[in-house]
Amino acid sequence: MESAEIRARWLRFFESENRQGLTHTVVPSASLIADDPNLLLVNAGMVPFKPYFLGEVTPPYKRATSVQKCVRTLDIDEVGKTTRHASFFQMCGNFSFGDYFKEGAISLAWELLTRPISDGGYGFAEDKLWVTVFLDDDEAADIWHKKIGVPKERIQRMGMGDNFWSMGVPGPCGPCSEIYYDRGPAYGKDGGPIADENRYMEVWNLVFMQNERGAGSGKDDFPILGELPAKSIDTGLGLERMAALLQGVENIYEIDTTMQILSKASELTGVSYSHSHSSDVSLRVIADHARTSAMLIGDGVTPGNEGRGYVLRRMMRRTIRNMRLLGSMEPIMSELTVAAIGAMGPQYPELISDQKRILSVSVAEEESFLQTLRSGTTIFDVASATLKKSNESVLPGADAF
Repeated sequence: MESAEIRARWLRFFESENRQGLTHTVVPSASLIADDPNLLLVNAGMVPFKPYFLGEVTPPYKRATSVQKCVRTLDIDEVGKTTRHASFFQMCGNFSFGDYFKEGAISLAWELLTRPISDGGYGFAEDKLWVTVFLDDDEAADIWHKKIGVPKERIQRMGMGDNFWSMGVPGPCGPCSEIYYDRGPAYGKDGGPIADENRYMEVWNLVFMQNERGAGSGKDDFPILGELPAKSIDTGLGLERMAALLQGVENIYEIDTTMQILSKASELTGVSYSHSHSSDVSLRVIADHARTSAMLIGDGVTPGNEGRGYVLRRMMRRTIRNMRLLGSMEPIMSELTVAAIGAMGPQYPELISDQKRILSVSVAEEESFLQTLRSGTTIFDVASATLKKSNESVLPGADAF
């Protein structure tokens, strides 16, 4: 199932096709530029709805669904090194603002996951699904077992670090219940998500948004300030991870969209994927960062030396650097950006209509970076020649910097 179809099924299901009688308003993805003083970029599907959860603004609907563009850069240095990290992703979400709560969220999730593909669902076998709940959330555990029918041995309890969700900054939070898919013994040991989260892959996180948190670091080092004005629901299903499962590939870098960009990088460098670990890392970095860069430019971010602009500049320069590591010394951002737009355009048509501007920004930044590299190389060559003439072996710090 292609990524665009996964997205379309999600929106149709929540808008009108679910059998719980819970219709949702389809809300287009917000810009990646966060309208929140605590965030540079939108990093979760619920960010555009944060004022509704806090009771600061009255929501214009009781129930909503979206597929939100997100960028996270905390793990940017891990991108490519593992196949789990990515800087850009799409978060499918369904939201209830003081309307349905735990039972509604759990019932909707189970229906969409297990409904046959021929009937508009994702077609997962029920006996392959496991769930986790927060340590003391007996209510959620009872719903999973008594209403949905999940055996008790496939319901596990976890603590704050795993089953209590927040954005990482002050704001709405709450206990959550996660749904996992068992990929089989070839991927790890028995025992459920507690034993092995490589074999048991997280598919969907259902957050029971009922608390407000204060400032603090880490996943469990923050104060709970109190209850929210109304109990609400915020769920998140990673589209790329779902695509990997439904397309039968090993990871998010091998799905239809990402592979289009990775294949273009492979074509431009002449280096095939799976050739070596180091080249695979570079190809994954290129595929991820080229897409993130195109999406950021598409939403109006321009390269700079601070804030969002610096995030974009760093992404683009890491893309260029990794292409050069693979032997490509020619300008390449134009072709990679076209590949990224081709991959994401079916889901975001505005990328296609705005392609000329996106390419202009991308090419200008690449030329600026390449000129910096050329200037630096010339300065180094002159300094090195001077060093040899004077029979010195140490380059002075002033010359180096």
